[in-house]
Amino acid sequence: MRVTPCTAALAGAIGLNLLLLYCVWRGPGGSPPPSCRPPRGIPGVTVVLRDFEDFENDLVGTARSFASLPVPVVVAAETEPYPPVPLPEGIDFFPLRPAADRPPPLAHPEFRVRTRHVALVPDGARAVPGLLERMRDALEEGAGETRLVAAPVGSAPLRCLELRLEKREWTARYGPGTPGFCQAVEGPAVLLLRTRDLFALPFPLAQPVPTAIFIQAALRDWRLRVIPAAFPAARRSPVSPHGRWKSENLAETRRRRLMRDLGIKREVLADGRERWYGCGKETARCFGTVHARTPQYLLAGRWTPPCCLRALRETARHVAGVLENAGVRYWLEGGSLLGAVRHGDIIPWDYDVDFGIYREDVGKCRWLAAVAAAGEAVEDADGFLWEKAAEGDFYRVHYSRSNRLHVDLWPFYPRGGVMTKDTWLGHPQDVEFPEVFLLPRVPIPFAGFTAAAPNNARAFLELKFGPGAVENPEYPNPAVKRLEKD
Repeated sequence: MRVTPCTAALAGAIGLNLLLLYCVWRGPGGSPPPSCRPPRGIPGVTVVLRDFEDFENDLVGTARSFASLPVPVVVAAETEPYPPVPLPEGIDFFPLRPAADRPPPLAHPEFRVRTRHVALVPDGARAVPGLLERMRDALEEGAGETRLVAAPVGSAPLRCLELRLEKREWTARYGPGTPGFCQAVEGPAVLLLRTRDLFALPFPLAQPVPTAIFIQAALRDWRLRVIPAAFPAARRSPVSPHGRWKSENLAETRRRRLMRDLGIKREVLADGRERWYGCGKETARCFGTVHARTPQYLLAGRWTPPCCLRALRETARHVAGVLENAGVRYWLEGGSLLGAVRHGDIIPWDYDVDFGIYREDVGKCRWLAAVAAAGEAVEDADGFLWEKAAEGDFYRVHYSRSNRLHVDLWPFYPRGGVMTKDTWLGHPQDVEFPEVFLLPRVPIPFAGFTAAAPNNARAFLELKFGPGAVENPEYPNPAVKRLEKD
């Protein structure tokens, strides 16, 4: 059969369309087929502009400066900047937010970066001929662990930082670094890395970009190399007070969203200051209902979120103060006493605090008396919520109405020299004990204050938990999760 040019063109168009349809198809993992992925072997550096505001930005000047080198320049944002920005010709805008009318492959940022390396450039930086190539050479000449290169923007040098991720404690801890051992930097910087490394990260273009990259890199033990050569910073008009307010609020929102996505609830800065991202008085607690005495975070290989420990310490200190001032005899019970004996604090994976109290003293505390009389929860002057527990004859004091982290108050009473109570929940350590342990009660450091405890804590704990309880820590329910397996 004779093939005419028209027939050949038609066949080619059909084949191209079939290929495009195939590339739009996505497998069960949500990624396009490997054969449709763009090659990333093209030498060169693509500049990505990501950290900028829709208002009062220098996006046009930054894009024009780097496009003059010339290198590919991509502007990445959830949506197109508003007010509209007249980007120079040839600058590619990439919307990060998925849209129903865009084919799936185009929703992947890696399809816009075809070069071997990528540079993440902050708003207001100015290009220097040859500097991106110097950064690239520094990356390729570095040791195998070096996967990032940073260069300052402006006249101030970058401060090298060590970054330690304490995953079980939900904490990112910064400290002074050394020039040969950086995991983060402080100050505006251009970051350069291999394209394949950037897009292998779960959150490659999350904001704030430097923090997102540093934390994800630290989780992978990547090293950062700093070069002293700097990119100039553009001279810009002072930001208006309204613009500064908007920028600060957006930065806080982005940082909180990033920390939530990365599973970080506390940052300890190099100067000792802390930033908190977990639950507070006005929010729900960071974990749901506890099943089989094993909170979900233990199954995920983590311990109690630090914000929850902070709230439990505050609640325990408040409750102990109220009870002492009212003349209610109390003592640390169960796992709370274990934590006090081991290290003077709440056990790092515990999710509540337990106090025992003398049942005959309940009426001495105005809040307990009010709960007992009305049968309803009562909020005290400091926002803590006192209530009768639904599970039996004991009381709970919650951090707040919204945040149900709590201290349990167990009313014991003496019977024939033995302390007993009316509600038993079937926990192995939930047993009667001789009253002599409370005659007298003794002070013990706990959670930042001095609490009351049985006079022979070790014997008390071994009666409750068995021999070696102090020296052999274990999760609340070893049948579900064992400490030694973590």
